[in-house]
Amino acid sequence: MIVVAVVLLLALFLLPNVWAKWVISRHARGRDDYPGTGGELAEHLLRRLGIDGVEVEMIEQGDHYDPQARRVRLSRDIFQGRSLTAVTVAAHEVGHAIQHHQGYAPLLARTRLVGVAQKAEKLGAVLMMAAPLLFLLTRVPGGMAVVVAAAVISFGTAALVHLVTLPVEFDASFQRALPLLKEYVPPYDMPGARHVLTACAFTYVAASLASILNLGRWLVILRR
Repeated sequence: MIVVAVVLLLALFLLPNVWAKWVISRHARGRDDYPGTGGELAEHLLRRLGIDGVEVEMIEQGDHYDPQARRVRLSRDIFQGRSLTAVTVAAHEVGHAIQHHQGYAPLLARTRLVGVAQKAEKLGAVLMMAAPLLFLLTRVPGGMAVVVAAAVISFGTAALVHLVTLPVEFDASFQRALPLLKEYVPPYDMPGARHVLTACAFTYVAASLASILNLGRWLVILRR
């Protein structure tokens, strides 16, 4: 039963990523019938929607929208690509810029939580490692419980960020990007665009599961 449980957990973590990569690569073939690249579409959408002060930048990897710098950052293949994947991913990231422009509450909450979570996760790891030593030094059982509780809360903060991220990503895909793409992508390509948008969102499902599993792993270790 333990082996089956481990296999199922690994499948839950790995399959969304594997499927997402397959979908994205499947629709990454260059298209001569597309009038522009992903980067050009992103810039056009921002201008058309009147979102001032947001720029589109090319980076080596890791497509994302940075709400603090107000930048839509696209990897080289997406920025320069003239494919269904390129324009769809670009529209998804512009969807985050639209959320920011409109004051979408979950995005603002995630932005605030990310900085806290990064520091909390590092603190949590240090506290987890230091808990036994602190217990030996203080000889106070309650002291160790406090340290462990603080560490669990730290890892829980990271899990919370990932959970808040899910509605943000699904909203960017299906409430923001999809209606825009219907105006620029041929109707026969829309099923593929939906698949790419789903893949973009599901990469964060995998990250959320990984974060929760990491928290659970530490809880199991502490019980021992």
